[in-house]
Amino acid sequence: MTTKAAIERMKNGKFFSAVFTKKNGEDRTIVGRTGVRKNLTGTGRRYNAKERGYLTVFDVQAKDYRLINLQTLKKVNGQKVG
Repeated sequence: MTTKAAIERMKNGKFFSAVFTKKNGEDRTIVGRTGVRKNLTGTGRRYNAKERGYLTVFDVQAKDYRLINLQTLKKVNGQKVG
């Protein structure tokens, strides 16, 4: 699967699992969903996450928002990306 196809699969608002490498070198597995509007304050970030290569998702296990580094994305729904 290409990176572009993986991003489209994650952006459809359905639940997905993804594996990516964090800044400290650890691999993280996340079960999340895009398009969630719960607990938003309206202030937003000081920077644009898309421009920096991140995708904002709602982590259903932690019940909080997380950023996925799209440059280090390894798997989406069990399929390798690359």
